[in-house]
Amino acid sequence: MPMDQHRHKGQRNKLIRTLIQKGVRDEEVLKAIYKVPRHVFMDSSFEDFAYQDKAFPIAAGQTISQPYTVAFQTMLLEVKKGMKVLEIGTGSGYQAAVLCELGVKLFSIERQKELFDQTRILLRKLKYPAHLKFGDGFAGIPAYAPFDRIIVTCGAPNIPASLLEQLKPGGRMVIPVGQDVQQMKLVTKSADGQIKEGDHGDFRFVPMLRNRNA
Repeated sequence: MPMDQHRHKGQRNKLIRTLIQKGVRDEEVLKAIYKVPRHVFMDSSFEDFAYQDKAFPIAAGQTISQPYTVAFQTMLLEVKKGMKVLEIGTGSGYQAAVLCELGVKLFSIERQKELFDQTRILLRKLKYPAHLKFGDGFAGIPAYAPFDRIIVTCGAPNIPASLLEQLKPGGRMVIPVGQDVQQMKLVTKSADGQIKEGDHGDFRFVPMLRNRNA
């Protein structure tokens, strides 16, 4: 695994400046992104490009999200230390690492076995204490519900009812909804269980697929 070197930290400083220029103002989110060595979540052939604000391919036909997208979703989520958070789509583990840096108790589900196995090993090596599950993201993880926050890192055709059920009253869910282009939605659940949705711009994600446990 490539080590985190002085040059990587310099590249992350440059990335942080780029994110600030794009409107990311949350100091805690910026600090978390600075701490995470993004290059170790990518194939070594992409190491020189790891701190560009771009998505890159990873195993199983998936992608590691653009840092701006990770920052934007994390800002919308408004996590606080100690919150119980559910992530749908562990992928490379990059978003999971950012959330762990923010001090949440993270549960993350991944449907691609190859990615699940790789990422579980990597997050352990990096000492990020995420609870990973292999399975269908549409189902969530009801055994550990309710969650203070839910983040979906793949394009969903709709907002799954099972995830709404697992969101704690007073909680927030950030989910990209749509087919080719997704609308980033912030879903809130009031204390009495009322659901509200707000739109926060267009993004592109790999699709969320149902019942793909292979």
